Amino acid sequence: MNAEAQIDPNTAASDSAAVPHSVEAEQQLLGALLNNNDLFDRVSSIVTKDHFYDPIHQRIFEIAAGRIAKNQLASPVTLKGYFLEDAGLAELGGPEYLVRLSGAAISSFAVRDYAQMIHDMAVRRELMQIGQDITDQAVRIELGSEPDEQIIQAEQKLYQLSEKGQAERGFVSFVSAVTEAVNTANAAYERGGGMAGISTGLVDLDKKLGGLHPSDLLILAGRPSMGKTSLATNIAYNVAKAYKRGLKADGEEGTLDGGVVGFFSLEMSAEQLASRILAEASEISSHKIRQGDMTEDEFRRFIEAAKDLEKCPLFIDDTPALPISQLAARARRLKRTHGLDLIVIDYLQLCRGTGNGDNRVNEIAEISMGMKAIAKELNIPVVALSQLSRQVESREDKRPQLSDLRESGSIEQDADVVMFVFREEYYKEREKPADHELEKMNEWIEAMSRLEGKAEVIIGKQRHGPIGTVKLAFQSEFTRFGNLAQSWQEDGPDY
Repeated sequence: MNAEAQIDPNTAASDSAAVPHSVEAEQQLLGALLNNNDLFDRVSSIVTKDHFYDPIHQRIFEIAAGRIAKNQLASPVTLKGYFLEDAGLAELGGPEYLVRLSGAAISSFAVRDYAQMIHDMAVRRELMQIGQDITDQAVRIELGSEPDEQIIQAEQKLYQLSEKGQAERGFVSFVSAVTEAVNTANAAYERGGGMAGISTGLVDLDKKLGGLHPSDLLILAGRPSMGKTSLATNIAYNVAKAYKRGLKADGEEGTLDGGVVGFFSLEMSAEQLASRILAEASEISSHKIRQGDMTEDEFRRFIEAAKDLEKCPLFIDDTPALPISQLAARARRLKRTHGLDLIVIDYLQLCRGTGNGDNRVNEIAEISMGMKAIAKELNIPVVALSQLSRQVESREDKRPQLSDLRESGSIEQDADVVMFVFREEYYKEREKPADHELEKMNEWIEAMSRLEGKAEVIIGKQRHGPIGTVKLAFQSEFTRFGNLAQSWQEDGPDY
C-alpha cells in the first residue's frame, strides 16, 4: 500500500465502514497543524487525541500538541524521530507519511470545521458504544445489576458525554462584559431600585441582598431548630408563586417575575415538604394537618391552598444521599424540560461526592465547588442549606459566625453569600428559671415577650454587597417567616 493512498478518503477498512469517522478530515487537520502550529489554539478546545478515529492520527496529534504546549516546533521533521520504530506508521509508509499529510493539507481557514467534524464523529461513536453497553447489560440478568440501576448508569454516561461536548467559554471582550453589567443595573433601576435578582418575597432581605442573583451560590446555615429549612421553603414557595412568563425587554420569551424552582430535599420526603408549604399557604398548623384535626373552615382553606399550589412551578426531588454529579444532571434535565430559575438544596452535608468518603473535608469541598459550578453553568441562583458546628452552643453569645461552618472552609470560600438563621427565642426559652425565683421569672417573661415571633438572618458574607442583620417575623405554628413590621421601617431599614 503506497503512502499517497492514505490521503484518499476511501481508505477506511471495510469492517469499520458503519462506524462514523472521517479519515480525510483527520488528515486535513493534522496536515494544516503541521504546516502552521498557531492553528492549535483554534482547535484545542474542540478536539483531543481521543476524538481521532485512527490510532496513528491519535499519536501524531498527541505528540504535536505536547511539543506546541512547550513552545517547540511540531513539523514533519521534528516529529520524525518519535515515529522511527512505530509499527503502525510503518504500514502507512513510515515517517514520510507525515510529509504527505503536510503536503496534502488544502487550506488552514477551514481547520475549525474539520475539528468540529472530528469531534462530532467521536461523539456519535461514543453514543453507539453506550447503546451497545446498555444492550449488553440489559441482556445479562445478574443479581447486582437491577434495571433501575442500569438506567441511572446509562443516564449518567449520557450526561457526561454531553458535558464533554460543551466548548469552553474562554475570554469575552470588555465591551460584552460591560453590556451585561449595564443590563443588570437597568433591570434593578426598572424595578424601582434595590433589586436586580429574583425576589425572595421578604422585603428587608431583598433590600439587603438585591434579590437572588444568577450564578450566585447562597449558603443558608443554622443550628438545628433555627428554622433554616422553613426559611428555604418559604423562599422557594414565594418565588414559585410569583412566577410569570412572557416577552422580556430584549424580545425573547422568558421569566418576567418569580421563577421555576427545583427543590432537592435530601432530608425530608416530598410529602413532608409539601405539608410544610401547605401549612404556610393555608395558615393552618402543620401539626393539625398531620393529625387531620381541622375544622370545616380550615379544611376548606387547606383544599383551596392545595389547588393554588398545583399551579406553582415547584419541583421536588427527595432522593436521599444524592451524588453532586447526579444533582447537576437532574438540574440540567429540569431546565431543559420545564425551565429553571432557582435551585434549593436541603442540605449540603447530605450530598455525596465522587470519592469513597474517606476524607470528609475534601468531599465537602468537592460538593460546594460543584454547587457553585451548577449556579454558573445554568446561570441561576443556588441556595444550599448547611449545618453549623456545635461550638456555637459553647459560647455565651449564640449568634453564629463564619468560622462555625461545619467541616470545611471551602463552603465559605465558594459561596457568594453566607447567611445564618438565628432565633434567640429558642435559647431563651430553655433558660426558664424555677417558679419560686420570682425576680428571674419576671425578667425571663419580659425577655420572652420581646423575642417572641422574631428571627434574625445574619449575613456574614456577601461578595457583592454589605453584611449585616435582617430582622424577620417567625410564626412557628405555620413554619413561616415574614416581614417584620416596625415603625422605623417607613423610611426604609437601617442596619
